[in-house]
Amino acid sequence: MLRVRYLACLAGAALLLAQPASAQEEAVCSPVVAKVPLERHLRQLSLDLLGRPPTYEEYQAAQAKGSIDVEDIRAMMTKDEFNARIRNYHRSLLRSNLSGSLNNNQNSRVTGNGITAAYGVAGNPAATLRGANSATCNSDIAQDQCLTAEQPDAHAAPLTERPRTKCHDDEGVPLAVSYDYDTNYYACTPLAPTTPDGTAKCSDLLSTSHPKHEYLFFCDQRGSGSSAGAFICEPDPEKATTRALTVKEMDGAKIKAFKHPNPDSKPALTELRRCTLDLELRSGLKGNYGVQRGCVLREGFVNKAAPYWATDKTPESVKVCAIDAQERTHNPWNMASCETSRFSTDRSCGCGVGMRRCETPAITAQDIRDVHSLRVAAFNDEPLRIAESVVQRDEPYFNILTTRRSFMNGTLSEYFRNQQGVGVFNVTTPAAQGAVPAVPYNDTEAWAEYTRDEGHAGVLTTPSYLYRFPTHRARVNHFYEAFLCKTFAPPPGASSPAPEDACNRENNLAVRCGCNYCHATIEPTGAHWGRYAERSAQFLAPDQFPRYDPKCRDCALNGDTNCGGECSQYIMQAYDGDGASSLGMLKTYLYRTADEEQNIEAGPALLVQKMLQSGDLERCTVRRIWTEFLGRPMTAEEQRMYLVPFAQDFARNGHRLKALIERVVTSDAYRRID
Repeated sequence: MLRVRYLACLAGAALLLAQPASAQEEAVCSPVVAKVPLERHLRQLSLDLLGRPPTYEEYQAAQAKGSIDVEDIRAMMTKDEFNARIRNYHRSLLRSNLSGSLNNNQNSRVTGNGITAAYGVAGNPAATLRGANSATCNSDIAQDQCLTAEQPDAHAAPLTERPRTKCHDDEGVPLAVSYDYDTNYYACTPLAPTTPDGTAKCSDLLSTSHPKHEYLFFCDQRGSGSSAGAFICEPDPEKATTRALTVKEMDGAKIKAFKHPNPDSKPALTELRRCTLDLELRSGLKGNYGVQRGCVLREGFVNKAAPYWATDKTPESVKVCAIDAQERTHNPWNMASCETSRFSTDRSCGCGVGMRRCETPAITAQDIRDVHSLRVAAFNDEPLRIAESVVQRDEPYFNILTTRRSFMNGTLSEYFRNQQGVGVFNVTTPAAQGAVPAVPYNDTEAWAEYTRDEGHAGVLTTPSYLYRFPTHRARVNHFYEAFLCKTFAPPPGASSPAPEDACNRENNLAVRCGCNYCHATIEPTGAHWGRYAERSAQFLAPDQFPRYDPKCRDCALNGDTNCGGECSQYIMQAYDGDGASSLGMLKTYLYRTADEEQNIEAGPALLVQKMLQSGDLERCTVRRIWTEFLGRPMTAEEQRMYLVPFAQDFARNGHRLKALIERVVTSDAYRRID
């Protein structure tokens, strides 16, 4: 668009220079302002309002009519392309992209495809569950058939200390069905066949005449079918910790452990014992399972109904690792919750009903899309849908900052209705369960309207905004920048006191010398987000997070700043007199006056009401719409001519954004060639 206008300027200049001197002088002094031709004007409007050039039919219609009037402009603003244009404008205004604000450690991400390889969490949690990072289950042995299925490790019998009669513990937690040696500790080399055309198997070592008979317990039968193979595993000679394990402890003629020759020297690793199917008990506690060092213990699979991310190309029944197929809400042995991020390292928890606690990457063969990417995209789009609905319905524009109305697509509906995203997102469900729209998970383009709970305020309390601007100060800063066109900076000539001045030691930034230039406004204004936790989108409901919690205060006085993980939102340490008298108080109340505490309970909607009284919201919106549609900010002269009249018209028209856009694109400034 700028290129078109630039070429038009050159053409006008060339025409002017080609005229006689008297004509040039007359043109310079003439009050008439040249404007773009009809076709160029239509193209300009179409690109700015719809994001595309006009169609051939639209050119014909404009030429037949001979002009473009406000009715044509209003008709453009009813099109879907205009709605998309509004969403894109607000994406830029709100910087609606929370990708960089989230840390998806992938501890709830499964691998496998559910068909040839069972779904199973195989990232960092696998080190706790199975003994090694990225280890998954045995996709060839059904968990319930662990006693009758062909056992790849049968050559190393006995595989358990006591004969096993079931495949689960007394509470139904899956036990291991096969093992492998961990190559973080062992160097495993293929077992040579005993005949030229033969295939080596670990069972060959059962013969006492086999040259590797002593390694029977350390023979690892891996893989299945054509990929099956036998490997002799010994402590890795390339690593100092394992290279030192030179003493062989024997069970008859067979090695049962590799030991350090001088354990009294307290080496980092004293021994590596043969692997079995027995799980260890950490601290001797039932249900608190661990895996012997150097071993990878794999459970089997179970057949489950297809998970929530399934498509029409996914079988109705899929393979899921037995650990991850569990649906418990708590550990049956110690009653620890499975509804927090710890679920992924608790052998008794699993992914929950329908695999709701887990996610999957894209699986192209089944048209399955990456779950985390879909969630991020949906959260990014939510505030844009709010803004679009306000503009589309011709409501007062600043409803985008106060409305409780919002929208959900299939991704978000599934997320909130089934309490997903544990350990990745911390987002409070914005409405009662019965008020959350039911949209099929794979329907990502259908956005259902609903009403959020009290306390929500337009785009300012969406997960996208709260995560993108993770602290109260950041939320205030962007609100001022985006909607008031103001930034925080010390005034000209501002200075800080001498380093020895006691004012420098003031913890309250709103009064600390040098900091108070900005923070005297930032701190009390940030309190409007005081009921929303920082670095998350968790709503701190007063009934769950009261202003003062005596339990947290008692913990703080006893030096227990963790307090069982229940007081992270409360003041647990004191750095000044105010802090000492505020132990056990919700952090956001620290240093707040009685008047400022009202900001906390009223939320961001109160901030918007205050700003509407100043006129700054209207003037900033005019400036932003001008910049958006003219491709440049207002000049000083244009601010004098247009800013106040446009802002007043905007207010008189009920703050309707379409009316403001119409005012801008019908102005002489918009149609001028130069």
